[in-house]
Amino acid sequence: MANRTAPEAPAQPTFGFGGYRVEEEGPWEEWNPTADSVPAKGKHRVARQRAGAGGGFARSSTVLGVGVIAAVSAGGMASANTGNAPVSISVDDIPGVGSLVSDDDDRTPEATPIASIVSEAGQESADAAEALRNRIIAQAESQATQAEQQAKVAAQRAEADAAAKAAKAAQANVEEAKEEADAAAKRKAEEARLAELAKQYALPTSSYTITSTFGQSGALWSSGYHTGLDFAAPTGTLLKAVHSGTIIEAGYAGSYGYLTKLKLDDGTEIWYAHQSSISVSVGQRVGTGDVIGRVGATGNVTGAHLHLEVHVNGSGSGIDPAAWLRSKGLTI
Repeated sequence: MANRTAPEAPAQPTFGFGGYRVEEEGPWEEWNPTADSVPAKGKHRVARQRAGAGGGFARSSTVLGVGVIAAVSAGGMASANTGNAPVSISVDDIPGVGSLVSDDDDRTPEATPIASIVSEAGQESADAAEALRNRIIAQAESQATQAEQQAKVAAQRAEADAAAKAAKAAQANVEEAKEEADAAAKRKAEEARLAELAKQYALPTSSYTITSTFGQSGALWSSGYHTGLDFAAPTGTLLKAVHSGTIIEAGYAGSYGYLTKLKLDDGTEIWYAHQSSISVSVGQRVGTGDVIGRVGATGNVTGAHLHLEVHVNGSGSGIDPAAWLRSKGLTI
């Protein structure tokens, strides 16, 4: 199979003076502008009628402009091969070209003066500074208001706390005063009670000295400690009934010497030991202050004295006689 014939090479462009064209436009003749051929200012196209059967064509103002600019750039003058006198042309004379490069076009904005720019910039800076200043002042005022409110709240809180403390202290004082009044009333009532009891009770003897107390330890007592209260007094000193009651024992009792037991109406037993003599008998009823015997030194003793014991409800172990006597309003 035979190869196809290679296509002909495309037509090469034909260059004229400062322009570009293709073959379809036909031959391009060099054009030198003259006074007659230069169009009037303000026209936007240059047309050239070509005579002959090929008709005419119009070159674009851009192509024309490029050629003219090249000509002007070369020396500002262009001449025609026809021998006409050269014509001086300028870019302003060429339609559509002068407007591209002219500095006098009406559309060119006027330059803004530097002073005006500086003034506007300064005004903007001043406005920004004023806005910042106002914001700082507003913030400072807000902070001052908040601080004032906080101080007011703190003052109110402190005042409330102080009032609460004062009220609490006043309440405490009232309660303390009430407690003191109650205590005073109790003391007064107790004093009245004891005073009344003191009329019903009496000390077992007079003109005495306390030589041994209840619970005191020592080898002198068989139990190892003292079980009563010792009133040292001269032999023969009168012994009295501390309260009304009945004699349940009267006689000699070994280490107790001569011993008298008085049973009170509430069942408490009072023991009188080491007497020199006994003045009552068993079953005898006595009253407060009645004489029942005399101080002596019989039994296990080192001197004349009354050994007094108190046994509640007839128990074998006694209690402190001094405390019991004081509970009856008596002072030892």
